[in-house]
Amino acid sequence: MNRRTILKSAGSLAAVAAVGRIAAGEEGAGKPASRKTTLSFDQIDFQKGGEFDVEKGKDAVLALCEHHGYPVFPGMRERLWVSDYGAGDFARIGLAACLFVNHVEDRYMMLDIFLLPNQMLPEHWHVEGEGNPAKREGWLVRWGLSHIVGIGEPNLSEEIRIPQCHCGGKVSVEHDTIATPGTFVPLAEVGTRHWQYGGPQGAIVTEVANVHTNSGVRHSDPAMNKYFLDMVRGSASEGK
Repeated sequence: MNRRTILKSAGSLAAVAAVGRIAAGEEGAGKPASRKTTLSFDQIDFQKGGEFDVEKGKDAVLALCEHHGYPVFPGMRERLWVSDYGAGDFARIGLAACLFVNHVEDRYMMLDIFLLPNQMLPEHWHVEGEGNPAKREGWLVRWGLSHIVGIGEPNLSEEIRIPQCHCGGKVSVEHDTIATPGTFVPLAEVGTRHWQYGGPQGAIVTEVANVHTNSGVRHSDPAMNKYFLDMVRGSASEGK
């Protein structure tokens, strides 16, 4: 990364971080930024030329990390995978993740998930794919709060608002486990649907699993499912 790129990234990050200060009424009031600042990304336009702007998505993730004190390491920005699933509303629905290991032969993986405040990770489930079994996984919240939702008795928190772009504002499973730092939540049953929703200050969550196979992911929303699978096929055809 050259000096110009570093300066550009730093400037974008500062602009995104400023949104949080404005939302808290701190900007221009002579008050230093702090982790008590209320994060808000609703004012950020994550689109560029009608497409999702990946770099702006990464800016938001790094602002979230700064807010919570997550240890950003060299090269992290380049390793971040961010997507709005073609919905065009990244502030409310999407995924940002950093994959640390996905060992297909020995079947173990670990990644960190970054959820913006009140952002939904779309409802999905996992099937067998490419010789790998359906994914068995669990989540450890490290910073913030995440609603981890799966099969079971419906008990969704009133603060959850399913975006209209997700199945017309609907989901299939509604058993909500409210997870805070130190809480580990395993997938209730392999092959079942699940989703997450960031709390008021977002969430940073470590996911552990046996193995992840992109082609073995299925989404409840047909448009998002097609978008994701087309992206997977495109990456495969490019040899990525």
